[in-house]
Amino acid sequence: MSRQYRVCVVTGTRAEYGILKNLINKIREDDILQLQLIVTGAHLSPEFGLTYKEIEEDGIPMDWQVEMLMASDSSCGVAKSMGVGMIGFAEAYGHLKPDIVVLTGDRYEMLAAAGAALVYRIPIAHIHGGELTQGAVDEAVRHAVTKMGMLHFTSTQTYRKRVIQLGEQPECVFNVGALGVENIKEWKLFGREQLKEALGMEVDTDTAMVTYHPATLDNKSVEEQIDSLLHVLKKETGLKLVFTKANADMGGKTVNDRIREFVRKESSRAVVVDSLGQAKYFSVLNCCGLVVGNSSSGIIEAPSFGIPTVNIGRRQEGRVRAGSVIDCGGSEAEIGEAISRALSGKMREYARRVRNPYEKEGTARRIVSILKESLEKGICLEKKFYDIPFQV
Repeated sequence: MSRQYRVCVVTGTRAEYGILKNLINKIREDDILQLQLIVTGAHLSPEFGLTYKEIEEDGIPMDWQVEMLMASDSSCGVAKSMGVGMIGFAEAYGHLKPDIVVLTGDRYEMLAAAGAALVYRIPIAHIHGGELTQGAVDEAVRHAVTKMGMLHFTSTQTYRKRVIQLGEQPECVFNVGALGVENIKEWKLFGREQLKEALGMEVDTDTAMVTYHPATLDNKSVEEQIDSLLHVLKKETGLKLVFTKANADMGGKTVNDRIREFVRKESSRAVVVDSLGQAKYFSVLNCCGLVVGNSSSGIIEAPSFGIPTVNIGRRQEGRVRAGSVIDCGGSEAEIGEAISRALSGKMREYARRVRNPYEKEGTARRIVSILKESLEKGICLEKKFYDIPFQV
């Protein structure tokens, strides 16, 4: 029998777990790969819904929990969380002894996980590298994790080129598409009646899915950012609203407090949920009329449902996007104008025909295949910088 290889997947948020779930299951099903799952960050926080319970309900064993989320969402609190996380990941890796660590995206939890793996000389496989989010500190985190990684799974060819531009060897960078887009085909979606029962509100084309995260590099305060959006939504009395909470970022608690207060006053047409879970989240996207906010999901997954996205501010600036994404500034006037455009018959018709640039066949299957092949060949930890000839 061939040797088994321990593949350690780290997840820190509900959204990230939803993206990774299909890949996690494919690793579990493989004869050569042995899944190890580390759960951290917002999954373990009552404030964000203790979403590790969703993993338990799915019957996926958790090998280690890294408590790292501080009570404060200030810059100091987040920096301290990273330090606590580094200690926790050091303990986890020392016990689990993984052959490779799989990290996704750009959150500060992943920076702690990557730093500990680097010191342990454990190869890192990084998903969603090469992307730009110029309005948030997350971009620097993503590129830092890329430079610590050995294998790279990008979601578009543009991002593959950018990872190579960062000095990574082309034979180690694979354009596999976005796991989140592939997952849409894997889920059995709720119908409108099931959603009404689950949310206590009907979801139809006059409903907006709203997700807003703090834009950490914005000149406006977090309070100003979220209040501008909520003031516009208060005037859009014909819209029903399904809010999902902000992540455990700097200012995330402030955003969530403002949203809860808004929903309390607008309870006849608005709900807020700690975590929808992937099936309900995709089901809302399948039934609603538009997405509003600054979440990556509005850029990556929403176009596959044929609905427009109103993308606010600079948080997602630089990402490849479909034509159904309407970018706007953060002022009330700009947000209001973008929502009006998204609700127009012309834009709704266009969104139904748009092509999603993140869609690619067999994303999770290809990642598993490349992980296996790379582990069986052996992964050299002595990286060489790949120089691209150019003139300045």
